[in-house]
Amino acid sequence: MRNEAVHADALYVLGDLFEFWIGDDDPSDFAATIKQEFRRLTDKGVPTYFIQGNRDFLLSHRFCKETGMTLLDEHTVIDLYGRKAVILHGDTLCTDDIKYQKFRAKVHMPWLQWIFNRLPFFTRRRIVNRIQGDIREVKTTKSLDIMDVNQDEVVALMNITETDLMIHGHTHRPGTHHFESNSQAMTRIVLGDWYEQGSVLSATPNHNA
Repeated sequence: MRNEAVHADALYVLGDLFEFWIGDDDPSDFAATIKQEFRRLTDKGVPTYFIQGNRDFLLSHRFCKETGMTLLDEHTVIDLYGRKAVILHGDTLCTDDIKYQKFRAKVHMPWLQWIFNRLPFFTRRRIVNRIQGDIREVKTTKSLDIMDVNQDEVVALMNITETDLMIHGHTHRPGTHHFESNSQAMTRIVLGDWYEQGSVLSATPNHNA
């Protein structure tokens, strides 16, 4: 944030920045520190964008107002130095995981989020801790392939957005994948997690993919 991002033309955060974001009214010192760092960056004139992940889908407009960040749609097409790219968190691509997609649809219901956000913060924390425990238990029985992206879904989104470059996270399987669709070369870049190391994709005018 202070040594690299400050020199960037823009910064995009593709979700799951937090282990779980319970709400923009988080009173912890940790939340305040993160907000201060983003505000420091945006005050220096670096446009900063955020796409919600499956762990921080409750991050909303109050957080963005306090930090100067801009909240983007679940998938967004950007101009990466002359090349169109679609960026997203990536969980919407994992359509083989039917149970997760049902869970995702439920927790993204506006009325349910409205009710949840009005519960006392300590109550929300208890609910989240219980859900996280259930999710960890379920993951131990799931196939790794089910939790990865569906290639047909990848190609469909790239065709709809008329892009040949996709950048996402979520799967914790960093890598660069080259493939073809209708004789067109395509690239999918996957960012890694931050448990053991950092994972950043840098683009420059001379090397944008």
